[in-house]
Amino acid sequence: MEYKKFKKVVIVGGGTSGWMAAAAIIKAFEGRLKVELIESDNVATVGVGEATIPPIRSFNEHLGIDEAEFVRETNATYKLGIDFRGWGSKTGDDCYFHPFGSYLDKQQSIHFASYWSKLKQIVPEFNWEEYSLTTVAARNNKFSDCTKAKSFPMKSVGYAYHFDAGLYAKYLRKYSENLGVVRTEGFIKNVTLGSSGEIDKVILESGVEKKGDLYIDCSGFRGLLIEQALKTGYVDWKEYLPCDRAIAVPTERAEELPPYTVASTLSSGWMWRIPLQQRFGNGYVYSSDFLSEDQACDELLKNLENKPIADPKFIKFTTGHRKKLWNKNCVSIGLSSSFIEPLESTSIHLIQSSIHRLIQLMPEMTDFSNAEETFNQDSIKDITYLRDFISLHYRECKRDTPFWSRCGNQLIESDRLRNKITAYRQSSYISCGEEDLFKEESWFAVMEGQGIHAKGATLLSQRLLDLKTLKHQAIEMRTQILQSSKLMSSHEKYLERILKNIENIKCA
Repeated sequence: MEYKKFKKVVIVGGGTSGWMAAAAIIKAFEGRLKVELIESDNVATVGVGEATIPPIRSFNEHLGIDEAEFVRETNATYKLGIDFRGWGSKTGDDCYFHPFGSYLDKQQSIHFASYWSKLKQIVPEFNWEEYSLTTVAARNNKFSDCTKAKSFPMKSVGYAYHFDAGLYAKYLRKYSENLGVVRTEGFIKNVTLGSSGEIDKVILESGVEKKGDLYIDCSGFRGLLIEQALKTGYVDWKEYLPCDRAIAVPTERAEELPPYTVASTLSSGWMWRIPLQQRFGNGYVYSSDFLSEDQACDELLKNLENKPIADPKFIKFTTGHRKKLWNKNCVSIGLSSSFIEPLESTSIHLIQSSIHRLIQLMPEMTDFSNAEETFNQDSIKDITYLRDFISLHYRECKRDTPFWSRCGNQLIESDRLRNKITAYRQSSYISCGEEDLFKEESWFAVMEGQGIHAKGATLLSQRLLDLKTLKHQAIEMRTQILQSSKLMSSHEKYLERILKNIENIKCA
């Protein structure tokens, strides 16, 4: 094959993934690459309101997006973490919080898990959540931007957002078109392949033909290019993650606007609750092996805390990933590439990480072979690590229903997950690499919250942690965290100031 200068990217499909890709690529290569996005207003997107994790902030910052403007334009609220309800007991009346911030200041290379392993032996009445300012603030509906704070515990607070995915796509469309992205309205009728099996062109219903050097498939579950045209194949992960259906329904907003997502167990899956400024997003992720659509819908509606404002939306999915996320001259991003259910709010992050990896790997010439191999290896590794983290929630859930019993007894447990749980139980050690999205403190929160407890601490922490000093530090830190939380604004008032374009309170 003769390679030519890489000049044009064609993105098929809009929505969150398409416009995130368009915005990031045109920003990174402004003036050097042409970017065209093809979408049809008649094709609905899956987005029903999104919860995110902290890296979304770096994506927006890279684009130069003003946070206050973003919050106003996307109906956004702030998110300090996820409140997991009903995951650690048979009756479902427990709760634990997965915060986006850190716990005690890490000292001498010892993580909080080891501190906690020793601390609970001398003061069993202490609660590990009291050592996270992020958690304490969330429980009290407090929020302030502490990203520039210099002192602990203020600097330990991390956050993300809840926002309307449709509004975010519209916001990024305007941003992208201002930088030169060309949008073409239309429905793709046919895709033709070249002599080497690569995509040659896409043909719209109008007869217009579009050609590019690289095609990005953002067409959602149907995988218009990556699957329907290139027949790439799919790896099904149902033996690791048991759910295959979701129902979404918006409701009126509640009186209070909490700065966190709620994930509550139901009979055959779990329910999300996402607060936006004007409404709440709700949904039920469940297994069709245990419930019909009508049964699942009835259970969801009975558990809503507020009045529905639209009809339920039904979604079918298969967890897993394409055998190749980059195949020949086509890269799949978003739902066309993989699907890991939204239990830890990672859908948009997977879009973001794919875009970042693609931009880093784009070659000067249209020889994609090396980039394709690296992209696929690194992407699948990241998705597999994430699968294990989500699987942990299912395997260790204590609810006593037929669905949850099967999760605990029949789901496949990867060697990596098994070893991580064993190491924690034995010595409070949690192994995480640079490539892992969720680090030690996230694994600690979920394992402790779902009843996986360490029997002891590592030998190093046993030597370095003096019991008397440890107790004194713990009492002092709890006091500092409580006092710091009182200095923070309420989430509602913080948002009000953002919406009125008034400078907000900063943490010291």
